[in-house]
Amino acid sequence: MKGLSLNNKENFRVHTFHIPVMGTGFTIDTPLKVARYGISSVISLLDDVLIEQMRKFHSQRNNIPYKAIKNSEPDARARRITAYLDLMDDLINEQIQNLKNSLFEDGTELTRYFRLLPEGELKSLYLEMLNETDESRKKALQDELRDRVIAGNIDVNIMTKCDRDKYQNGEKLSPEFADAMSALRGFAKSKVSSSVVFSAGMNPRLYSYISEFEDFKPDGSGNLKKKITLKVSDYRSADIQGKFLAKKGLWVSEYRVESGLNCGGHAFAGKGNLIGITLEEFKSRKKELIESLYDLYEKNLIKSGISIPASPPEVKLTVQGGIGTVEENRMLFEKYGVDRTGWGTPFLLVPETVNIDDHHLEKLRRAGRRQIFLSDSSPLGVPFWNLKKSASELARRYRIKKGRPGSVCPKGYPAFNSEFTDQPICTASREYQALKLQDLRNRVGLRRRLLRAAIKQTLQKSCLCHDLAGSVSLTTGIAKNVTPAITTGPNIVNFNKIATLEQMIDHIYGRGNLICHRRRIHMFIAELNLNIEKLKRDIKLYKKGLMPEAQKQIAEYKKNIEDGIEYYRNAAREYMDRNREQFIAKLEKLNHTLNQLEKMMQTA
Repeated sequence: MKGLSLNNKENFRVHTFHIPVMGTGFTIDTPLKVARYGISSVISLLDDVLIEQMRKFHSQRNNIPYKAIKNSEPDARARRITAYLDLMDDLINEQIQNLKNSLFEDGTELTRYFRLLPEGELKSLYLEMLNETDESRKKALQDELRDRVIAGNIDVNIMTKCDRDKYQNGEKLSPEFADAMSALRGFAKSKVSSSVVFSAGMNPRLYSYISEFEDFKPDGSGNLKKKITLKVSDYRSADIQGKFLAKKGLWVSEYRVESGLNCGGHAFAGKGNLIGITLEEFKSRKKELIESLYDLYEKNLIKSGISIPASPPEVKLTVQGGIGTVEENRMLFEKYGVDRTGWGTPFLLVPETVNIDDHHLEKLRRAGRRQIFLSDSSPLGVPFWNLKKSASELARRYRIKKGRPGSVCPKGYPAFNSEFTDQPICTASREYQALKLQDLRNRVGLRRRLLRAAIKQTLQKSCLCHDLAGSVSLTTGIAKNVTPAITTGPNIVNFNKIATLEQMIDHIYGRGNLICHRRRIHMFIAELNLNIEKLKRDIKLYKKGLMPEAQKQIAEYKKNIEDGIEYYRNAAREYMDRNREQFIAKLEKLNHTLNQLEKMMQTA
């Protein structure tokens, strides 16, 4: 077995955080705003209509000729994605060159680049240059600093569940034209060198398709131009998906662990697995994971006649979801050995980095705990973090009030339901909701309580794929008659200041503080509380007869939470100095709540 490359820092980016994907619109052009400072960010590849609109917007803004790729053209979705990524790559390369050509003076982009850096070797070199009095030595240091300027990644997100098959003249097209497959092809054919982040679980046909593209295979030096990142909530999922890909000759370069307190949008649920105990398992089993994957990877490369890397490629462990303080951030690095952390929700209050209209920016700034809730809005059937007074949510309620529930479904990316139609439709669409409500009312003998619950569940679905582009449509002037949905995680309630990029980065690195609540609860406790509330909800549904087969699932969920609580008891004594007593007190209070749920279940 060749030597393991567990923590290779040579190719590590200059910042220790990244900005995760947030909806389809909020981070759709974030790389153009932060990559020149060495900050990596993630864009969604779901909405190719929005992507094409943004390509037109940025082409015109930069006086670049634009030729539309019409929806009716062959392979339009993939080609739109490739063209947009290539445009961003060109623009960022130009930004970097202009930055390098600027002077080390106050107010320049070059100076901003180095002032934003975390403490470390590169920042120390910059400070040394500032203090140097010998002009020749100072110039040599400046030349070295310019040479070490690198851009952050243009990473992309593909939700594996959103792989809608395409139809033409009523006939289903071949699988490679499905949404996720086309998005992958668009990324694979682009010239960017970055990572694709797969979220929402395993999609075998999509994962098998990756091996058709050379950029995901190692070159003669063992380097990968395009890398794979898996967003996971537990170790088992990482192991299963990693092995599936390794057997195809594909290497997972990063496992991105995300808690239910995610960076906004869908909270893909685990089975009560708490993030602390999940990170502990990754830490203790990372070497084992790499060894098992490399054996499979090596065998496939030999079979395919591809040069075998001298050692297993790099594997990073990153984490995101609910991080709010420098203490929590530091704990994740020191206790669990993570390589990078993701900060999403707080950046919604940094308008120079994301797309958010002034109206919703102010709503988020003032949002309290009652305004942010985990809803059933998503047509994917996955819990979705929502802002109660977003334009999208208000529009949904208004349509119900007027007796016209559901959306006209202008894009239809989550069109997966074929309960009433031959060609799948979206459960948030007006067509589906009318058919479903009529079906429910025609059911003879359905108990009134169950009928009310089923109607409520049907009407909660919102048009997210279109409304998530609402804010960027307003801020760019692409469209005015839109109702934005807001993908904020619950962590937003701990921030109430509209901040600059400098202020947010200073907060992350401990050079400042933007937290507005002195008694903010720890991210581990917040996630634990979320899981207990989810368990409570499932037990209530079970008792009402709405989840008749859920007894085993509930028992497993509760057991995993109990294991997590016991782990936190021990972990708090080991590594938590500040607010340890407060942490343990809240832990025991939630443990008491869990015990009460046991009694509730026994009376079911």
